[in-house]
Amino acid sequence: MEYTYYGYKNCVAAFFEMPTANARKILPAHLQPMEVQHTRSVLAINAFQFTESEVGAYDEIVLAVIVPPLVEPDKPLPRSAFFPFMVGTSTEASRLHAIERWHLPHYMKDVEMDFTETDGRMEVNVRDSDAPILDLVVTAHEFAPSRNLYNSFMVDGDERFKANIYMEAPHAEHEEEEGSLTLHEHEMTAALSLTEVNSWPFREQWYTEGLQTFEPLVTI
Repeated sequence: MEYTYYGYKNCVAAFFEMPTANARKILPAHLQPMEVQHTRSVLAINAFQFTESEVGAYDEIVLAVIVPPLVEPDKPLPRSAFFPFMVGTSTEASRLHAIERWHLPHYMKDVEMDFTETDGRMEVNVRDSDAPILDLVVTAHEFAPSRNLYNSFMVDGDERFKANIYMEAPHAEHEEEEGSLTLHEHEMTAALSLTEVNSWPFREQWYTEGLQTFEPLVTI
């Protein structure tokens, strides 16, 4: 079994309530959204500073809907399962790599991402030249060594795929609602009902320097 490895400096993520009706429009028919309460599902925003990969260093922003995980024998329970519906990267090489290997949907231009860390607070600003895409703030909590499993589900035409992803690094997670999200009108956010996505997260997490490991992609 061959694995794919990505080293990163930081990965910050936050979960925001969104309308379930909006989530269902984004998801393929074989996946269902996870609800935090009736009619409210979960938008996940993940921002990566990759330092090592087969295609060099790059930044990445992932917009995903949270879905039920796939529990497998002899594997840990996934902490979350994602359906990424839009990915942006800072280099063409990283984009082509992720499309070919992982069948991930991408915005086909380089995006610019600024990571600003101050006093346990990470602000990520994502833009397309002069056009803002989103602004994300994630705050820190107590960090502890971790190795966590996540599922990612993808589609390509009529084909359906799943990848198991392990995140190994010092990790902090909390539900203090101290972060924030500002979404701007842009092609990357066009699938979302912007005014109906909460601007504060109900969960935040932060991985400092570590390793992301993908198991080989499987067809489901």
